[in-house]
Amino acid sequence: MKLTLTWLFARSPFDPDVLTHYAREADRLGFDAIATPEHVAFPVGFQSKYPYTPDGSFPAGDEFPIPDPLLPLAYIAASTTRLHFGTYVIILPQHHPLYLAKQMATLDVLSKGRTFIGIGSGWLKEEFDALGIDFHQRGARTDEAIAAMRTLWRDNPSTFRGRHFNFGPLKSFPKPIQKGGIPILVGGISAPAIRRAARYGDGFLAVPGGPGLAELIRQLREECARIGRNFAEIELSGQCRPTYDGVRRLQDLGIHRAHTLIPFTTDLDEITRTLEKIANEVLVKM
Repeated sequence: MKLTLTWLFARSPFDPDVLTHYAREADRLGFDAIATPEHVAFPVGFQSKYPYTPDGSFPAGDEFPIPDPLLPLAYIAASTTRLHFGTYVIILPQHHPLYLAKQMATLDVLSKGRTFIGIGSGWLKEEFDALGIDFHQRGARTDEAIAAMRTLWRDNPSTFRGRHFNFGPLKSFPKPIQKGGIPILVGGISAPAIRRAARYGDGFLAVPGGPGLAELIRQLREECARIGRNFAEIELSGQCRPTYDGVRRLQDLGIHRAHTLIPFTTDLDEITRTLEKIANEVLVKM
């Protein structure tokens, strides 16, 4: 079981010294990865419903800091030696694959191959509207962007022909260090997300825990069987509280990676105590 820490700044300002301390302590204590979320902006008065809460409300509000997902990872990569870095999740249809593939390949080189990218198709329509991107085309854009990034990471020269993205032949360097390219983990709980994970994903990121997660895994397994994909090739991820019981429940469901939210604080000693507590109560028992 891999334990990934997902950043949450709801109760703390975004601070580079805090980031560095957090990453070094996570690296020292044996956590597998740090993952970052993404939203470029929250349009004032948005009406879109968040799909992961019963009432559709966004739990953290619209004013806490969500920094760029990749720059902080590059910033702390030099301060660690074994920790992996990923996104949970980046909103893929809001990015052109030429840019994002280059950014991820650069991060992979800087971290010496310690990257993965968790992707989602998005839920906040007003954010897409602000970017001038058709919200209703986000699924098709997501699928094409996955294929386009893999082409860029693999081929030299690279050519891609699609409805939303067309380029090449062209040369794009650097290429990722990881053989086969950077792992792409598909996030979501909808039927299209499950189909996308089965067809294109190196992994599946599911938010709910307990019976909801078990049902999503069953659906993913059935979809893999239907299209002839080897289900065992897909890394399964779930979200839980940073407790041994929470991680063990995921492990019993066949989950390979547990994501847990640890709210930030500017108290560096408190960060160390919190991470050491989780390491002693969870990591050593796994």
